[in-house]
Amino acid sequence: MPENQIKAPLVEALQKYSRKNPVRLHVPGHGGGRSLDPAMRRGVAPGWDVTEIEGLDDLHNAAGVIARAQEKAAGLYGARHTFFLVNGTTVGLHALIAATCSEDDVLVLPRNAHRSVLGGLVISGARPVFVEPDVVPGFGFAAGFGPDKLEAVLRANCKVGAVLAVHPCYYGVVGDLAGVKEVCRRYKVPLLVDEAHGTHLRFHPDLPADALSLGADAVVQSVHKTGGALTQASWLHLGSGLVERERVAGVLRLLQTTSPSYILMASLDSARRQLAMRGGTLLTELLNVVRGAAREINTLPGLTVLGQEHLGTPGALEHDPTRLVLSVRGLGLDGHAVGCKLAESGIYVEMTDARNVVAVFPLGTGPAQARALVQALAQICRQPGAAESQAGCGCAMPHPAGPPLPPQVMTPRRAWLAPQRKVLLEEAPGRVSAEIIAVYPPGTAAIYPGEEFTPEVVEYLIQMRFRGVHHQGAADPTLCTVRVIDI
Repeated sequence: MPENQIKAPLVEALQKYSRKNPVRLHVPGHGGGRSLDPAMRRGVAPGWDVTEIEGLDDLHNAAGVIARAQEKAAGLYGARHTFFLVNGTTVGLHALIAATCSEDDVLVLPRNAHRSVLGGLVISGARPVFVEPDVVPGFGFAAGFGPDKLEAVLRANCKVGAVLAVHPCYYGVVGDLAGVKEVCRRYKVPLLVDEAHGTHLRFHPDLPADALSLGADAVVQSVHKTGGALTQASWLHLGSGLVERERVAGVLRLLQTTSPSYILMASLDSARRQLAMRGGTLLTELLNVVRGAAREINTLPGLTVLGQEHLGTPGALEHDPTRLVLSVRGLGLDGHAVGCKLAESGIYVEMTDARNVVAVFPLGTGPAQARALVQALAQICRQPGAAESQAGCGCAMPHPAGPPLPPQVMTPRRAWLAPQRKVLLEEAPGRVSAEIIAVYPPGTAAIYPGEEFTPEVVEYLIQMRFRGVHHQGAADPTLCTVRVIDI
């Protein structure tokens, strides 16, 4: 056996993480197994890793136990039909866009849509038209869009295949989706909703209403994020008949793996059962924990917890309190620095940006985990010289909502298929991008294929590179070079 094959780097990294006994304030929403359905905790083992044998049905031609499990999920959410997804919400968005849009169509969507939307644009050939999302004052992140902004876009564009909304956004904020749906109804355009972070919303009256209850025509939910399933386990709900079931099924057969994981599908079935039987109770307990933590954090100098008092525009009406959004601007540190300091204390949050820290409280999170977060933040607040160290770095904080929208030169599909070459990032202004570059999290694209690199986009990406902020989509992981259309 070669010496260089003895190590298992990923396995060892996960073992190291587990040994830390971390405070997990991030997805997946089972909290390290804490809130998995008991049947999953007892049963997940190699013995459940099977294939389409007698009695276990076939995801791509479901007529037995998988079909019945999907029917139960549809019944729980009031859907016309539910598809189990084992390639995450990404494949669900791809399927909905491809099922509703063609090369002659426009897809209307907010700029802060997740970067996975690009796959649907490339597959369908649709032209994206972006609606400007509302920005939450004091926190600086993009939320949703209101009915008036959508109506202006629909009036100005012919042959719209679909409208895509995000409900809630990565920061847990929702807009007037009912009003957006009414505009879509008047224009006879289907409303597709990326509800990746909202699987749990239906199960407690103190949470914002879920998309299907507000009239969405099709919804994709990442059950692994807030519903207690395993990572990659999602489902797609069809509401009205505006989105053709057979068309969606055909695209899913094309895009989903032909070897679906029964463990992932079982986690969807068990998460559905747990949400139906205990979702309200679990969420009541969780909300009590989060609210107590928010009250304590708001007493700490330099920190502000997002609350209803910060909202009120059509694109930012309510928020999900199980997602704690902390503005750290008063500390003189950016969110990334605070996130690193929390990790040093064994507390891992969902995401950070230039101004904020976002902690997701999974189902089953108890007072001990919340107390650990409050204590670690209190310690950060007490550290001397934070404001001076940030002020002395000589660089401005980039806006978390991203740079201004760059001009679109061609569709993402045309750019994706065009001849390409790489150039230095600093030489990119005026060139047409051949790739998507998204700061991640939250996954919002700074630039799409087919858009022109503006000086503002390039400066934003240089700042992200300088700060070591994680990004996805670029061929060069160092972001020293970018791929552009070779014209």
